[in-house]
Formats: sequence, structure tokens, C-alpha cells
Amino acid sequence: MADTPDNNRDIANAQGCASVSLREVKAWFVREVLPLESALIHFLHHNWRNQADIDDLLQEVYMRLTAAAQKEIPAQTKAFVFSTARNLLIDRVRREQVVPIEAVADLDALGVAIDEPGPDRSVMARDELRRVQAALDRLPPRAREALLLRRVDGLSRAEIAQRMGIGEGTVKEYLSESVCALADMLYGETDIARRRP
Repeated sequence: MADTPDNNRDIANAQGCASVSLREVKAWFVREVLPLESALIHFLHHNWRNQADIDDLLQEVYMRLTAAAQKEIPAQTKAFVFSTARNLLIDRVRREQVVPIEAVADLDALGVAIDEPGPDRSVMARDELRRVQAALDRLPPRAREALLLRRVDGLSRAEIAQRMGIGEGTVKEYLSESVCALADMLYGETDIARRRP
């Protein structure tokens, strides 16, 4: 019997590891990942200082996505794509910060304060905080209030509903609306006005 993608998949499933056919992965990639490319490129440009690396980073994200999808196609593609990109950037930063132990005989000679962020990270953090604050300011007032009560003050939905004088269902809608709107504003996909029915 000849090995076909379906036969390979059946063999993999019988051996206890899930597998997705290459045809299914390609269809998923074209249908769900490629439409996110412009937002992904924007995310990489915003979060990586060396702009010459963006094409390589994009290709590496795509490689990681297809490798993972061959095991199982994710249910939440957008979240999976941006998590993969974020993890790749974290891996790259970690690799760049590794200093071989042989390179420095006296670790104090490095002059690096391990617990303190460098000036570039402080500037990037302040810039990111400004972006988040601007995005928060663009939210509808009641949705912003609910989000801040939940994420900053740590209140439950019931406590938020009581404090705002609304039902828990409305709190849930406000939270969902504000989180989606923030994600859209921060990743540059759509405007909050387009998200409303």
C-alpha cells in the first residue's frame, strides 16, 4: 500500500500523535494566517529595533506556525500568530543577551546591573505605556471604566456590576468590547467604530 497523506495521518493517529495533512495546513495558512500578514509585519516593526531583520522574523514566525499546525491547527489563529511572534522576539532577545562565560573572567567587569533595565528598554517601556494610555483614552467611557476596575483594581464582574450600577451581562459585554478594541488599536488592525454592529 502506497503512503498517502491520509495514510500517514492514520498511522500517526494510531501511534498516539495527532497529525494534520499538508493540504489542510496549507489551506489553513492561506485562509487564516496570510490575511494577518500586514498586522503581523506592523507588530514586528513596532517591537523589533533592527528593521533589517523583519523579513527573516516573518519567515521564522511562518515556519513555527506551520510546524505547530502540522500537529494540530489552532482554534484561535490570530492569538496563536501573535503569541508565536512574541515568543520568537523573546527568544531572539535572550539569545542576544547571552555572554559566553569564557568571554569574561570577572563577571563584575561586565558592569551590567542585572535587575535594572537599560535606557533603551526604559524608553521602549515608556513609549509602550503611552500607546496603551492613548488606546485606553479612545475607549468608550463605561467600557474603559469596567476594564480598569477589572484589570487594575482586580474586581470581579459582580463587584464591577455593583459599583457601576449595571448587570453582570453588561459588564461582560463592556470587558469583551474593550479588550477587543484595545487589541485592534494596539496591533493596528481596525478602528473601534468598525467593530460595533
